[in-house]
Amino acid sequence: MTAEVIADDAEALAVAAALADEFRAGAPARDAERRLPHEELKRLSASGLLAVTVPAGHGGADVSAQTLAEIFRLLASADASLAQIPQNHFVYVNVIRRQGSSAQQKFFFAEILAGRRFGNAQSEAGTRHVQDIRTRLEPGPGGTHRLTGVKHYCTGALFADWIPVLARAENDTLQVAYVPRDADGLTVVDDWDGMGQRTTASGTVRLDGVVVPADRVVPHHLTFQGPQLHGAVAQLLHAAIDAGIAAGALAEAAEFVRTKSRPWFESGVDTAAEDPLLIQRFGELALQTRASEALLGVAGRAVDAAREELTDASAAEASIAVAAAKAHTSVTAVLVADALFEVAGTRAALNSLNLHRHWRDARTHTLHDPARWKLQHLGRHVLSGTRPPRHGLI
Repeated sequence: MTAEVIADDAEALAVAAALADEFRAGAPARDAERRLPHEELKRLSASGLLAVTVPAGHGGADVSAQTLAEIFRLLASADASLAQIPQNHFVYVNVIRRQGSSAQQKFFFAEILAGRRFGNAQSEAGTRHVQDIRTRLEPGPGGTHRLTGVKHYCTGALFADWIPVLARAENDTLQVAYVPRDADGLTVVDDWDGMGQRTTASGTVRLDGVVVPADRVVPHHLTFQGPQLHGAVAQLLHAAIDAGIAAGALAEAAEFVRTKSRPWFESGVDTAAEDPLLIQRFGELALQTRASEALLGVAGRAVDAAREELTDASAAEASIAVAAAKAHTSVTAVLVADALFEVAGTRAALNSLNLHRHWRDARTHTLHDPARWKLQHLGRHVLSGTRPPRHGLI
């Protein structure tokens, strides 16, 4: 596999905008038919976008967090499923950057620059809570390890070259094992049947004694022993996806009203786009969407500032800024996607148009982690200066 190497933030944004335009046209049909985006992901890999956070010392563009968030917002405005697939890719590139040895960084950054994709095998179903990880990484012969467990919601795994697996070692420390997609004992099951984000293939990964060399294991527990941006970066990308869904839904609603909707007979105007009540509602929705995008920008800049000088205080400020963005974008995505039908009218509900994909995507993606806990951390920070926890989800 070969891929372009993107030089800087400006080129990354230009490539993302062009790909978003390319992917937008086929998004309704891919969702309706649950046609998995294999070809689109090949285009994404070949474009070089998946390598934009590789450090400059390893040949990457090392773009800012603000730029990375905008890349995801642009892609999600075109196809929220497609944007969701590489979210974990960048999270686990960040793990290599933070805790990988120099040899691991050299190997995996070269893989990423060549267009290789990371998936994920992180969450588990039926456990006490999301951080109750029961997959085990046990010692094997000759310094190897063996992985055993079952993972769910494994977005990206079906399309991946490498699958990072979150597991507990014998001493209960949290580790990430980077496993080739075709490893013996690893099975990826395409059993995702969510009402939204239909083409993410966020199914099940089964691990039956998968052999992992020692140099493919990264000590993830160390990430949380000091100030860190792991959670802030991961949540920033989720916020960007929600902001993108809102932007895509608003744009499609406006186009529908301009070209297809009829004015209400009492309005006294010739076109729906001239209806003052619709104009008012579009203004309200645009304001909400712009506020989300503004908060996303603030959050990206806070993460970038913390990267420059990482301390407990700067990491906390970044997490709080991201929490604010995530709480707002979660509401905005659902609100705007729902209001699309209100402003567009009865015809917008036709299955053949598949405008409901925006709402289904928003409602599904915003379930990823509860925004109400973001508000808790924001409130504690305001009232008592309490810094958010370091658990990786804020």
